[in-house]
Amino acid sequence: MSSAPVGERPDRRGAVSAYFAPRRRTRLSLLLGLPMLWLVVVYLGAIAALMLSAFWSVDSFTENVVHTYSTANFHTVLTESIYRTVGVRTIVVALAVTVIDALIAFPMAFYMSVVASPRARRLLVVAVLTPLWASYLVKAYAWRTLLAPDGPLSWLTNGHTPGYGEAATVITLAYLWLPYMVIPVYAGFEKVPRSLFEASADLGGNAGRTIRSVILPLVFPAIAAGSIFTVSLTLGDYIAVSIVGGKTQLIANVISDQVTLNQPLAATVSLIPLIAIVLYLMAMRRTGALENV
Repeated sequence: MSSAPVGERPDRRGAVSAYFAPRRRTRLSLLLGLPMLWLVVVYLGAIAALMLSAFWSVDSFTENVVHTYSTANFHTVLTESIYRTVGVRTIVVALAVTVIDALIAFPMAFYMSVVASPRARRLLVVAVLTPLWASYLVKAYAWRTLLAPDGPLSWLTNGHTPGYGEAATVITLAYLWLPYMVIPVYAGFEKVPRSLFEASADLGGNAGRTIRSVILPLVFPAIAAGSIFTVSLTLGDYIAVSIVGGKTQLIANVISDQVTLNQPLAATVSLIPLIAIVLYLMAMRRTGALENV
């Protein structure tokens, strides 16, 4: 029984690989083709339709959408102060939620990654993810009960409670989006070599100096990655604001209210958070945050 020379085997293997490589590419194209088509047609198509409908108007008598192009909606959004006020308030709330979540997530993720034992680390990860399994409405209404003027927080603090309003909105949203900040920051700590802590201590750095000069610069892209979630989710949320916000209005509430009254105007207003998140993504791209998402 004869066998091929040893020197010919790489050539045969290369021929076999060359034979199957185009088929692998074909299978990969077929596998990804449908999801990419869905993304382009449904997601990007919806955004294109949204931008197109922003140029339409509503007949004041019949309240039907008129498919004639004008910039009246953009003029309304840019000139009326209510939209600027609500837009600025929404951005401030989104940044406040992000800062609160970052301040809470940083020590939590540090303990989970560096201090906790492997068993405790797994339990803590489960504990962080468990609230995501609970109903959004249940969590929002739970905070409504806690922050009520006559609720449990008022009993514990002798009447000192934020009640319903902007502060309650920030607290509720910070709680809702906290897992989306903790997990990226925890993943960022997992990438930090532990030898850097020892090197900082050998060079005389105390805990505060190590955090400022060694840990924070390395983990900052992960914090920025978590902020993408907290900012984008806050810009699009209107349910929690309706539950605990009282008279507070964010941009998503304005859009929700205008959908039934003036759909083209709602489409125009919805471009505000869309542009805001695109600009924020462009800013975070420079930090390397998109590599951690």
